[in-house]
Amino acid sequence: MLRKIPLHWQILIGIILGVIFGIFLKPIVPYLSVLGILFIRALKMIVVPLIMSSLIIGVTNIQQGSTLGRIGIKTLVYYLSTSILAILTGLFLVNIVKPGVGANIDFSGITATTLEEPSLKDTIINIVPDNIFQAISSADMLAIIFFSLLLGVFITKLEATKRQLLTNIFDAVFEVMMKITLFVIRFAPIGVMGIVVDVVSVQENLPELMIRLGKFALVVVVGLAFHLLITLPLILYFIGKVNPVKHYKALLNVFLTAFSTASSNATLPLTIETIEEKSGVSNRIASFTLPLGATINMDGTALYELVVAGFIAQALGYDLSLAQQFVLVTTALLASIGTAGVPMASFVTMTIIFTSVGLPIEAMFFVMPIDRPLDMLRTATNVMSDTCGAVIIARSEKEKLHY
Repeated sequence: MLRKIPLHWQILIGIILGVIFGIFLKPIVPYLSVLGILFIRALKMIVVPLIMSSLIIGVTNIQQGSTLGRIGIKTLVYYLSTSILAILTGLFLVNIVKPGVGANIDFSGITATTLEEPSLKDTIINIVPDNIFQAISSADMLAIIFFSLLLGVFITKLEATKRQLLTNIFDAVFEVMMKITLFVIRFAPIGVMGIVVDVVSVQENLPELMIRLGKFALVVVVGLAFHLLITLPLILYFIGKVNPVKHYKALLNVFLTAFSTASSNATLPLTIETIEEKSGVSNRIASFTLPLGATINMDGTALYELVVAGFIAQALGYDLSLAQQFVLVTTALLASIGTAGVPMASFVTMTIIFTSVGLPIEAMFFVMPIDRPLDMLRTATNVMSDTCGAVIIARSEKEKLHY
C-alpha cells in the first residue's frame, strides 16, 4: 500500500508524525529517536563507496567517450563554471542574510560535535591524502574525492584489457551501491520521523523554528532565481550570443516538466527532443552535452547544499572561517558532480559537505519539511543550465540555431 504513495509524500507523513509525537508523546521520544540514529548511520555507511565508485565511473566514461576532445572540454568547462557561480551566489547570500544567526533553535537532541578549524594552507595540503585508507576510515571527503578522480583518470591510461577489467569492477560496485542506497532510502520516512521527533521534543518555540525555516527557504529561492534569471541569461547573451528570452520561451515546457517531476533524468528525453526541434541544436551535441549535464551539472543542487550547510552552521553558533568556507565551496562543487540520480540524492551527498567541516549530519534533516518545493525549483535550475550549455556549445561549433 505504502509503495503506491510517492516517496516525498511518505516523507511528509513521517515529518508530520514526528512533529505530533515530539509534542504530545515525549516519553517515547528516546525509543523513536533510535530510528533516526539508525538511518543516519546507514547514510554514513553508503556515502563513501557510493561517491568513490560514482566519480571513478563518471571519469572513465567521459575519458573513453569518442566526443571528449574539443566539445567535451568545452562542456566540462561550462558545467564547472556555472556550478562555481551558483555556489558563490549561495555563499554570498547566506553570509549576507545570515538566516541561521541568532536562531533560538535547540539542537541538544543532536550529537554534539566540534567544528574543525584548519588553516587554508592545511586544507589545501590535506586534499592530497598521505594514506588513502586512513582518509576513507575517517571520511576525509576532499581527500577521497581527489583520489577517486585521480584513479578514474589513470584507469583510462591502462591497456585495453586492464582498463576494461577495472571499469567493469567499479561499474559493478557502483550498481550494487545504488541498490543499497535505494534500499536505505526506502526507510527515509521512518528515519526522518525519528530525527524530527528528537529535534521537536526539545523545542520551546516552534513558531520561531518555522520562521527560521522560512528565512532559509527565502535565501535558497532568491539564490536559485538569481542564477536562473540573471547568471545564466548573461552567459547566454555574452558568451553564446543567444537571446535568453527566446531560449527560455522555447524551453518553457522543459522547465515546467523538470519543476513538476523534480527529476533531471525523467526530464532528459523531453529536454533532448525540445533542444533539437525548437532550438536547432544538432543531435551530435545534444546527445552528448545533455545526458552528461543530467549526471554532473547540478548548479541548483550545489547552491542548495551550500546554503543548508551555512544555515546549520549559523544556527549552531559557528562562525565559519575562510578555510572552512573554501572547503564548503570545493566540496559542494565536487559533491554535486557525484550526486546520484536517486530520490533524496542531495541528502546523500550533503553528508559529504557536512562531514568535511565537522557539522553534525543529523542537523541537515532540520530543513526536510520544506525540501520538496525547493527540490522542484533546484531541479528546474539544473535542467535549464544544461539547456543553456547545449546551445552555447552548439553556437561555439558554428551551428545555426533557430533564434
